[in-house]
Amino acid sequence: MAGPSAFSVYALRLGPGEDIVTSLLHFVEDKKLKAPFVMTCVGSITKATLRLANTTASNTNQIIHLNERFEIVSLVGTLNKAPHLHICLSDKDGKTVGGHVISDLEVFTTAEIVIGECTGLQFTREMDDRTGFPELVISSRSEKV
Repeated sequence: MAGPSAFSVYALRLGPGEDIVTSLLHFVEDKKLKAPFVMTCVGSITKATLRLANTTASNTNQIIHLNERFEIVSLVGTLNKAPHLHICLSDKDGKTVGGHVISDLEVFTTAEIVIGECTGLQFTREMDDRTGFPELVISSRSEKV
């Protein structure tokens, strides 16, 4: 675990048909961000692919594909080459569903996203034998060459 870090804030708006994950990864790459995270996001989507809480590395049948209009109630997580994002969505009746974002977050009307970056840190991922998933590794930028 790394110590305190200053941070920078960025904002972007995505329009109809844009993919949120792809757009975030391009934004991070273009800005050369090393420890980015999603601070907040509001908007709507028309589809999503999510991994539910009961999924393990060996049991991946807990993946759902959603193809309807949803409001984004929350989107949070870290952004690096293998982003770790969780989303909560609300349907036309106000019922919610959420999970780990796999792919296909297609914007319906808008996605207004605020991104932060811990300027003294770097986020990477390494396979964790205990979980079976690539997990976050936090390091000081001064430790990286």
